[in-house]
Amino acid sequence: MSLLLRSRAVSFGGRRAFASLSQPRRLRQIPTVVKPSQVEVEKGFLDARNLEKAAGAMHRDGLVVVEDVISHEALDHLNKKMVEDARVLQDRGEDGPFNYNTGNIQQDAPPVAEYFNPTIFTNPIATQITTAVLGPRPKWTFCSANSAMPGGTPARQPVHSDADFQHPDHPFALVVNVPLVTMTPENGSTEIWLGTHKHDANVDGQEGAHGERASGRIRDSLLAERKDVCPPSQPVIQKGSVVIRDLRLWHAGMPNLARDVRVMLALIHFAPWYRNSMRLQFSEDIKPVLEKLESEGRLGLEVPVDWISREEALRTYLNRGFGNSYDFNQVP
Repeated sequence: MSLLLRSRAVSFGGRRAFASLSQPRRLRQIPTVVKPSQVEVEKGFLDARNLEKAAGAMHRDGLVVVEDVISHEALDHLNKKMVEDARVLQDRGEDGPFNYNTGNIQQDAPPVAEYFNPTIFTNPIATQITTAVLGPRPKWTFCSANSAMPGGTPARQPVHSDADFQHPDHPFALVVNVPLVTMTPENGSTEIWLGTHKHDANVDGQEGAHGERASGRIRDSLLAERKDVCPPSQPVIQKGSVVIRDLRLWHAGMPNLARDVRVMLALIHFAPWYRNSMRLQFSEDIKPVLEKLESEGRLGLEVPVDWISREEALRTYLNRGFGNSYDFNQVP
């Protein structure tokens, strides 16, 4: 694919000159970081300039990082419980809910009120950005996490796309990732391939059909071609940040070479027009929390939920589906 454009003639004070458009557009390798002011964080709303910066990064790169929007205390409370749960799931070995390799576990957060902090799960600045890209009231229908486990044989995921089906060529789903600790290359920060959400290949460039454990793998020939244009990066993501990622973006989970479990939430917002049939499953004690946010105009999301008792939620949440048991496609 050529990035070269033709020159065009322009006039300066009656003189004709040529403004060269033949310079290749520089592709970003490191993600754009938005740093809201304290006032923006308190209001839960980016100003126009920061929102433009975030929306521009989403369209151009397929990913943006917004720093310092979640308190460390709230993250620590959830992280303590989820690390304990991750160890339980790791002990299941080959029977555990791993994605591609046993060092990368998919696990749900405990779906009960004591761990449901709205600044984490319904962060208003994250929703403001997804709304700017997808349209009013995106549908939140997926809530899980990826945990990079320390120890064992280090292994990376293959580069893949979560959109492992014939999908639209425009934004339809955005993943809100919330790391519960600072993510670094040492503890398994995700490898990202900026700009690949717009790659023409779609599923034709993938290996592994939806339904297989290791689906959506990007063909080696396309990886080599893309690396010549824009190599991937494995950025440091500061604790307290949210990362918004286009579902189509190529990425890979990386090995955790540190000593501690690294948990990263993955919440998916779908466009309001996108006909996905998934629903969340939460304990009934979360319902008043969401209703209060909605009544105060602070939710901004459509949230289809199957409500279950607290007892059932705690009994079943570590035994839910993972990977390809979820279908991100839309109904005809």
